[in-house]
Parts: sequence; structure tokens; C-alpha cells
Amino acid sequence: MDDPDSAARDDAGHNNHALLRELTAPQCDAVQHVDGPMLILAGPGSGKTRVVTHRIAYLLSQGIPDWQIAALTFTNKAADEMRLRLDKLAPGQNVWMGTFHRFCAQLLRRYASMVGLQENYSIYDTSDSKQAMKRAIEAAGVSTTHASPDQIAGVISKAKNKLVTPEVMQGQMLSPKETVAAKVYPVYQRQLLTANAVDFDDLLLHVANLLRHNPELRGELDQRFRYILVDEYQDTNLAQYAIVRALSIDHPNLSVTGDPDQSIYGWRGADLNNILDFEKDYPAVKTVRLEQNYRSTPNVLRVADQLIRHNRRRKQKDLFTDNDEGEPVILRWYENGYEEADSIADEIVAAIASDRARPNDFAIFCRMNSLTRSLEHALRGRGVPYQIVNGVEFYQRKEIKDVLAYLHLVNNPGHDVALSRVINTPTRGIGAKTVQRLQEFADRHNVPMLEAARRAEEIESLAKRSVTMVQKFVAIYDRIAARATAPLEELMRFVVQESQYDKYLEKTSDESDDSSPLGNVDELISAAVDFDRRHPDDGSLEAFLEQVALVSDTDAFEENDQRVTLMTLHASKGLEFPRVFIVGVEDDLLPHKRSKEDDAQFEEERRLLFVGITRAKEWLQLSCCKRRMIRGDTRPVIPSPFLNELPLEEMKRIESAVERNFFDSHIDQSGSGDWDLPAIQIGDDAQADVSFDFGANQDVNQDINQDDGFEPSDEPSRQTKESTAAFEAVADEPAAATSASDSIPDIGKLKTAADLMSAKRPPLSAFREGTTVRHFDYGEGTILAVSGLGPKRMARVRFADGEHNFRLAFAKLEVVG
Repeated sequence: MDDPDSAARDDAGHNNHALLRELTAPQCDAVQHVDGPMLILAGPGSGKTRVVTHRIAYLLSQGIPDWQIAALTFTNKAADEMRLRLDKLAPGQNVWMGTFHRFCAQLLRRYASMVGLQENYSIYDTSDSKQAMKRAIEAAGVSTTHASPDQIAGVISKAKNKLVTPEVMQGQMLSPKETVAAKVYPVYQRQLLTANAVDFDDLLLHVANLLRHNPELRGELDQRFRYILVDEYQDTNLAQYAIVRALSIDHPNLSVTGDPDQSIYGWRGADLNNILDFEKDYPAVKTVRLEQNYRSTPNVLRVADQLIRHNRRRKQKDLFTDNDEGEPVILRWYENGYEEADSIADEIVAAIASDRARPNDFAIFCRMNSLTRSLEHALRGRGVPYQIVNGVEFYQRKEIKDVLAYLHLVNNPGHDVALSRVINTPTRGIGAKTVQRLQEFADRHNVPMLEAARRAEEIESLAKRSVTMVQKFVAIYDRIAARATAPLEELMRFVVQESQYDKYLEKTSDESDDSSPLGNVDELISAAVDFDRRHPDDGSLEAFLEQVALVSDTDAFEENDQRVTLMTLHASKGLEFPRVFIVGVEDDLLPHKRSKEDDAQFEEERRLLFVGITRAKEWLQLSCCKRRMIRGDTRPVIPSPFLNELPLEEMKRIESAVERNFFDSHIDQSGSGDWDLPAIQIGDDAQADVSFDFGANQDVNQDINQDDGFEPSDEPSRQTKESTAAFEAVADEPAAATSASDSIPDIGKLKTAADLMSAKRPPLSAFREGTTVRHFDYGEGTILAVSGLGPKRMARVRFADGEHNFRLAFAKLEVVG
């Protein structure tokens, strides 16, 4: 008779062999680890997601039940990717996978009463939290002269991330700003509890405190989640650290994956020491280093590696790759920000037109969102489709927030922020004074505002008409609330109709606006339909609202969309692209000027550039400008000191050469005439040594920052001559003259390559008063006047049928003579 146990062992052995077949030795070492703590130091592009998912599959093959395993990530996108991969390796297994916040949200639903909440509590998003904070500041009676509401909120958020309660905070030595926040903190928390609500930080704080103060519950959950895997461990804060530590005492099978070199969220409370000290926390830890990179070319990897070696707070790794050498990394100087944007857009268009690349091969990274404006303009002007990655943007639109507020109030009648938003939306004759009196009554009696609305007749300061209007709103709410258990799509449609919100949008929306509010509401209803389809048995309003509340910034990123991606360096974490541009690699931008006085922050800025560089698979360009528009003023800028730390001798260095004439000199978008520049010294011998000496520029830069006015000079100054020589010395080759005008336009609908290549346009300088031009619709005409600067430059042209105005950057005008 066959031995069933032997057959099972043979099957397990066969499956394990299949799991390990395509893994390297270090990856196998990590995957086959079962019991005890483990630290996986995973360099960028080293296949850590593969290791984590294969290890989960391996644990399952060893007979460990799926319900004993939890994998914690920082983004929904990462969790979804893990789930898809695990389904292929071990189909049908119900391993818990999700973000820290989702994990805590679900634990809190179960144990809400232990922290003074009900299980239908609401999660305030950022804007809701801001409104609640303003109300708490008013109730606390503190002055905001020395600390703005945002600053107070920031201090309280940091306190929560460090597990500091209101009582503990008030007993500490505090700065003036912290003293104000300490007075608001307890009021804010009381109002949240009254509203049966939490903010994002509370999700972690409440669970950490639950585990700390309830040993039996901690032990029960430790037994429940015997194997915990944490991704991106370098990004954990103290609260997250406390949670996973508390769940790994009786069964210390905590496995963390991360890279100290990619810790870029210190401003959010991430504590680099969590990963640096992991081996101290668990002396018996198994440490595995994943150093082979599968993503980038050696050229890209060497640039990244040489940069990050300048950091001191890190764990040494020797990154290597077997990929082809690839093209040299480009370091490029532009005259100004507009030329930078135009040149990048032109390169993208040319690559697409010649079939060398597709739009979604390209990503453009910048340090701050504000830098995307000129890039958007340049891409739009050429018809290049693009996406700005910001997943929460859709859910922050007014009409979406309005509809969701009705749903929040149905789910949680204590949601005061939601009530304040919808009580007079659409307009019902309930003014701000009435809302304020409802709020005061609620605060005085420690009840939610909806309860105050039901007791409107008791509020003596309310006029009779106001009482009637409030009662009508309560009646509308009650009719909607009666449908609370209906399918989400049905409930949402009823909300829109019963509140007459659809009619309100029809009356108030501008049909010529590209963004249709009514269309956005339709899109939200479509999301409800999809949610109902995905959750036929366990779908609920509460679950949908939790899902929406925990949307992260990168959730809107569509990898397969044929669009160029624009995003900040922070948002690029975890992604990869064949071709990457990193713009604005300049002092005070990257590194940010606020990081200069703190070594830890300065190292984090270097890590941020490292993260951006290592997103590139095949091709990378770093760029900086000689001048950039800053708060409306064009100023000389200094290249980032980080450029001095790169292997410049093996990089391709290009300085853009811009053709100018007298006509262009006064319209240059960012002052590309003879303006004074800070001198950039290049070693002792500019022709022989390409290392930068940025220290020499600091005094000059300070002088420039103190004087916002720049006067053009007929004779180039000494600084200008030195600066020009410096830029020439570091440039391997001059670039062809580029401008917005020399681009290939119109690929919004992705025309054929032949169409694109044949669509050359004249430079802006060709359009002058008296010039004869031809337009497809109007025929030949004469330019009467030219005005405006850069991309806003306009021409007034007289044709046979009259005069017409054109924005030259976009106009389909042909110069005749």
C-alpha cells in the first residue's frame, strides 16, 4: 500500500524544487528560511518582491497555515503585485497582504471598543483632518500667531508617530510651537472620539497602544500571526516598529526586507534606526544580502553606487549586474527651465516618432511638484500624452468629496466633518452661523453635530426658519440612511438623486470645462459598480469607505498606459522605467535648502537622488540649469553638490548651446541674455580637471539671494566669463540649439512616425512684425504685432477675413516671407 505521507513529502519536495529553480544562491537562502528573525538587505532592482512571494509560498509548502502569515507593505500597489505573484505560485491561499494602515484599520474594527470607538468608525483623510484640526484649535482657544494650523497638525502627527499621547506630551520640555500643539492635542483627540473617527496616524497609534496595554490580546495576536513579513522596513516609524515587535515576541519569526540606502521618508516619521539596529533587536537574526541588480545597466548602477557611498549611515552592499553595459549616463546643462522642458519634450517626441520608444517608456522626476508646470506645458504643446502620478487627486475633487461625505455620514452619524460639508450642499438656506451654532451646541453637550441638528428646537439662538431648514436636512438624511444596507451602487445613486446633487451639478457646472463634475460623479458610481462586483458577499459601505480612505499616491499610476509619467522623486519609489529624466539637480532643490544644516536630512536628500537614479533601466539623464525662475524671479543657480560625487569621467556631459539674436534677447523665457552668473570653478585647471568645487560659490549665491533684481549688462561681467568657461570645460559636446519652436508637434492621438517627422515648425524668432505667414484655415496674412514672453508669446495677424490672435507656441503658422 502507498504511504500517503511519503507521497505528500514527494509533492512538497517537487514544489520546493520548482520554487527555487530560477533563484540565485542568496535568494534561495532567504526563501528557505522558516523559523527565527531574518533581515534581507535588498539593493534596488534585486528581486525582493520575488524573494518575499517565493518565501511565502515556501512557508505554505512546509505546512504553515495561510492564516498565520501576514505580509505588510507601504502601498496598495506593492500588496497587489505580491498577491498576483503568490496566486501563481500557490493558488487559492488566503494569506493576509496589505499596507500597515489597512492591517491596523481591520484590527481596530475588531477591537474598537477597547479604545473608545465603535466598529463603524470613520477614517479622516488629510482634508478632513485639517478641518477637524481647525475646529479643535478654536475649541482649545489658542492663538495661531506663532504656529499655523498646518504646523500644529505636523507637531501632533510627529508625536503620534512616536507614540506620544496628549498626557505625555504635556509633561515634556517643549518649544513654543510644541506648547501650542500640546494644548490642542487633547481637544483634537476628544473631538475625534466624539465623532467616532480616527486620522491616519491614529490607526497606528491605537493599535500600538492596544498591544502595549493588553498583554492577553498581544499574545493572542502573536499566536494568530506567527510569520510576519515586512516590506520596505527602512520606511517604518516608531509606531509601526512597535506593532511588529509586539507581534513577534512569542513567535519571533519576523522577516524584514529593506535597504537603508532607500530610506527617504524621514519627514513622515520614518526612523532609519529601525533597520540599522535590527540585528541588535534580534541577536540571532539571519542576514541575507541581495546585491545583484536585474533592472539597470552597469553604467546607471555605477553612478548610483558611487553617489551613495558618500553616506555614512548605511549598511555596505556591493551592487553588481550582468546586464549589458548600455549607454553612458548623461549630465546636461540647460540655459533655463523652459529650455530644459522643451528639450526633454523634443527628445521624447523624436524617440517616439522614430519607433525607438513608446510614451510609457519615459518618466520625468523632480524634487518638487512645482517643477512639473513647465514640463506639462512643453509636453502639452507637442501633443504628448502624460500622467502626473497622484492617486488621491480624484478623491479630493469637490464633487467626489461631497458625495463621499453623504456616505460617510450614513455609515457614521458622528462624522461631524462630513455633516458640515453636506448640510448646505446643495444650498438649503443653512448658513455658516447656523452651522456654527450647531457645532457649539454639540461641543457643549458632547454629542455629534447630527444629534445637535435633531435637537435644533432646543438651540435658542437659532431662528425659526433655520430650525425648519435643519429639520428638512435631517429628514433627507434619514431617507438616505434607510438605504444603508443596499448594494453600494444603489445607495450611491439614491444619495445623488435624493439630495438633488445631480441637479445642482447640472446648474452650476461649466459645460466648456474639460473636467466635468457630473462625469466625475458618474466615474465614482462606476467604482461602486466595480466594488459590488468584486464583493458580492462581503461588500459593505464601511469597507468601500475604508478602501477609498487608504488610497495612496501611487495607486493611480497606470504602467500600461501609453503616457509619459511625471512624478516627484518620492513618488517614484518602487517603480521602474526604461528611460528616466531627473530634472533640477541643483543646489537648494536637490539637496533641498532645508536639509543643509542637518547631516541626517542631507544624507536623506542623497538617498532620494539614489532612488531616482536606480529607477532607470536602460537610459538616464540628469539635468540642471544655469538660471531658473524662482517665485517669479529668474535667478542664477548652482549645480547640486551631489554632481561632484558622481563618476563624471565616464558620464556624457552636454551643455546646450542656444542660438540668439537681438529679437530673442528680450523675450527669452528665463533671461538667457548676458546675465551675471555665480562663477563655477572647476578645479585648478578647468581644461584638465572636471571635478566641481562648489564651496567657492557659497558667498556668491548668498549675495544673489539677497538681491532679487538683475540688470542686463552690455559687457559680460567677470563672473559671466568665468562661468561660461566653466560650463564649456565640463561639457563633452555642445547640443544642437533647442527651443519650444523646434519640436515635432501633436502626438496626442499618436500619429504615424512619418506624420510626426514631417511636422517641423519655425523658431519663435521667425515671427516678427511685418512677417507674412500662412494658416491652414485663414490663408496668408501679415503679423501686425507680437507680444508676451516665452510660451505665452502672442501674435496678432491680419488675414483677408479679419484679424486673429495666436499663441505662437501652439499656432499652426507657416512663415512665408
